[in-house]
Amino acid sequence: MSGETTTGRGQVFRVLDAMDAPHSGRILRLRLESGEPPSIKSLKGAHMVARSPEGEECRIRVEGFALIGGRPSNDRLARTGRVDLHIAEMDDGGPVGLRWEVTPA
Repeated sequence: MSGETTTGRGQVFRVLDAMDAPHSGRILRLRLESGEPPSIKSLKGAHMVARSPEGEECRIRVEGFALIGGRPSNDRLARTGRVDLHIAEMDDGGPVGLRWEVTPA
């Protein structure tokens, strides 16, 4: 069994903001557009696919959470549909930017 975790199927997030993280990776502010909100625990280490409006794809891995908007919690994600992720891009399809769609891999 691998150490990878996955989020549920049918979930679609939209990138509201994207920026370079201070030391490595990127920070993405996401809004859940469809599907049930995943648990925060299931997002940590999750592999996801980001798709640009032009159709480009980039595989990403969730490294952790940015604390810009406050500490992430299941309640906050369910209530607001928003979460800030610290991600690593796994291939050369990025950098992930505004309006990209992010789904579980």
